[in-house]
Order: sequence, then C-alpha cells, then structure tokens
Amino acid sequence: MERKMEENTVSDVDAGREAGGEDALVGNVNKLIVSPPGYSGTPRKGHLVFDACFESGNLGRVDYISEFEFDLFIRPDTCNPRFRVWFNFTVENVRETQRVIFNVVNFSKTKSLYRDGMSPVVKSTSRPKWQRLPAKNVYYYRCPDHRRNYVMSFAFCFDREDDVYQFAYCYPYTYSRLQHYLATLERRNLPYLQREQLGLSVASMSMETQRKRQHAIDLLLKSLFEKMQPSPHFFTIVRCPPAILN
Repeated sequence: MERKMEENTVSDVDAGREAGGEDALVGNVNKLIVSPPGYSGTPRKGHLVFDACFESGNLGRVDYISEFEFDLFIRPDTCNPRFRVWFNFTVENVRETQRVIFNVVNFSKTKSLYRDGMSPVVKSTSRPKWQRLPAKNVYYYRCPDHRRNYVMSFAFCFDREDDVYQFAYCYPYTYSRLQHYLATLERRNLPYLQREQLGLSVASMSMETQRKRQHAIDLLLKSLFEKMQPSPHFFTIVRCPPAILN
C-alpha cells in the first residue's frame, strides 16, 4: 500500500510539471460564450455558455475544438498547483439534440476511479436530481496532444434547449452545506459535542473542530451499558478539498 502511494506521489509531481502554464489558471469562467473562431454577433443556439462562478465551481478555461468538441481546463488546488482533480460547471444556450464531447485535459492523477466504472454526474434545471452519466460514454487516458496529461472525455446529448445543465466530478458537498449540517448538530445540544474555530482558510473561511467532552462521553456510556468493557468509538470527519472552495 505504501509503495502504491509513493508511486502515485511521484507520478503526480511529474504530471504537475507537465501542466506548465495551465497551472496559472486563477479564476473560474464566468458566463463564457464559446463561439466558432471568427464568429461575431449575437450567440446562436448551440454556442455554449460555460459558468463556474458559484460555490464549489471549478473550470478555468474552455477551448473550442469543433461544434461537437471542447477542451476544458480545471484550476488546481489552492497553493498547490500539482493537484487538479475536481470540476463543477454549468452549460446553457444549448441546442436540442446537440451532441458534444467534453475533454477535461489537465487531470493530475495517474490512477482514477473513472478507469473502474465511475462517471461524472449531471443535472439540469428541469431535472434537479443528480444522475451519473453512462460509464460507456466516459474515457480516461493519457494524451500526447496535451503534454501527456491525463484526460477524461465524456460524450453527452442535450435534449432541452431551455435547461441549464450542470456537470461535476462527483456529488458536490459545499462549504455552506457543511456549515448548515454543523449548525443542525449544534442545536441538538448533544452532551459530547463542542464546536470551536481552529482558524481561517486562505479564502477566509472558518475552519472548525467538534471536540469531544470526555467526561460527558464517559457518563453517557455508563448509563447505556450495565457492564462496561472496551469498545470502539467512531468519529465522522468531513473535509472539503481546496479546489472545491472559491
């Protein structure tokens, strides 16, 4: 296990070096209209509009390849350009029955669950429940055309012109959702729960801990069991990867 982790780390460093100038992506696309080269004027249906300026969004650049294909560049983790995995963005101004291929071209991981059947998730304004794309439409490979970075390509067919479609690496879990969950726990006044701020992140977001009160836990356990004996304790930990946060 340690050997595998070491191999992955070395490969990740190499992938980060190969990314070159792509690491300089510092902001998300904001209602970016992607039209054919040389086109000017009002965007037509099918000239896709990309956006990632929302919580947990990540998409730094879009290159037009053809009417049916687009190269997508994701931004790296904060303060660590080696790691590029998470993506989350919306697409609108689509044409009904429009078929596209999206290539996320600067992944840093050599190994991915996309190789083992995992696929991105998608939802739209008229179908707000996340669904996984068919695994047969998803491909993960190393591409010589992109500095031998790892590329994840997926095919998709838009079926409703008025919908806004959202694609993500996997089911998003936002910072706001985490804060709401912690507040819900806090309102329950559990005897073994205490919420404290550890500090602030680079984006000035609160980093918190829920510290156990040992004496309260001991009292609670004594009231639950007639005969005390050693038993495991379980702790739930939540972490938002840096690239998910704006």
